[in-house]
Amino acid sequence: MAKRADKRVTLVTGVGNFWGSQVASRLLYQPRGGTEPELKVIGTDSSPLEKEIEGLDFIQADVRNPLFVEILKTENVHTVCHLAFNESVRDSEAIFDLNVMGTMKLLGACAEAGVKKVVLKSSTAIYGARSTNPSYLTEKHPLQGSQTYAYNRHLLEIEAFCNGFRRQVPQIEVTILRYSSIIGPKCDTPMTRFLKEPLAPVLLGFDPLMQVIHEKDVIDSLTHAIKRDIPGVFNLAAEGVLPLSRLCGLAAKVPLPMVHLLAYWGVGVTKALGASDARYWPIEPDYLRYGWVADLTEMREELGFSPVYTAEEALREFAGKQRLRRYMPESRSLVYEEERLRDTLERRKRMREAR
Repeated sequence: MAKRADKRVTLVTGVGNFWGSQVASRLLYQPRGGTEPELKVIGTDSSPLEKEIEGLDFIQADVRNPLFVEILKTENVHTVCHLAFNESVRDSEAIFDLNVMGTMKLLGACAEAGVKKVVLKSSTAIYGARSTNPSYLTEKHPLQGSQTYAYNRHLLEIEAFCNGFRRQVPQIEVTILRYSSIIGPKCDTPMTRFLKEPLAPVLLGFDPLMQVIHEKDVIDSLTHAIKRDIPGVFNLAAEGVLPLSRLCGLAAKVPLPMVHLLAYWGVGVTKALGASDARYWPIEPDYLRYGWVADLTEMREELGFSPVYTAEEALREFAGKQRLRRYMPESRSLVYEEERLRDTLERRKRMREAR
């Protein structure tokens, strides 16, 4: 057994939020493979943890604090997985400072402390949804994402900074994982908010192809990237590209076609639909109008990762969790339960074959 001093120290930021806590827990409890290093996991967050994570070495610290570099040095941190990010649609000085300036300051601290690897979570939405997009967007495609919503604009600025950072500090391996629309029973994302609306607003006459990925596969891929030294930028999505109409059908949502002017003008429309914020749709209208399908070749061949859930399985599970028995007849509930179990058996079969 490796000695404590031989353990690779991994620091996860934002362990007070969903992604940080889930990744830290997975690293702590997931058995390592024969060639994988033994890990010591440190978690940081600017606020105290509401729920303790057993086995986690927690340090309350803000990544923007000038003394954060001392944590990295003192603990001899090898890998940093940065998940302290606010996915707000609305911008503010505080959110910009956390998302963009916080990432910049953290990367600077990593360079000063001699950290060997950084893993960042991003989105395929930064490619943008345009009529001129090719059928599949590779990792080399220009980043032309909409800057209307804060979280997308901040990701664009972070990735632009990372491009320069990789050139200036080549000794640090940077792995950026760009996820398609994330869906799951526990996470809070633009896609889950879109599908939780009473009605799913769509643009009249448009049915773009869409990709999703299950929250468990997001967590698994982050831990996969942490444990393996594979620098680069990677698109990630579940197998299966679906038209928006099919996506809504699998999620048991009724689409509400809307005239374009109303969609882009928008004020008051989402309020009429019962949305929590009348000024915003959960997903920007452009992303419900044009395709933004990512190529997954690098995910399979270079990153060596394959999502467990297909797109249809992820959506069916989401619908099953949302539509509890009190919202549907017993017979319909049994149909969903049968589909869920069938999907589970199919996933387990694929996992056995992969092993």
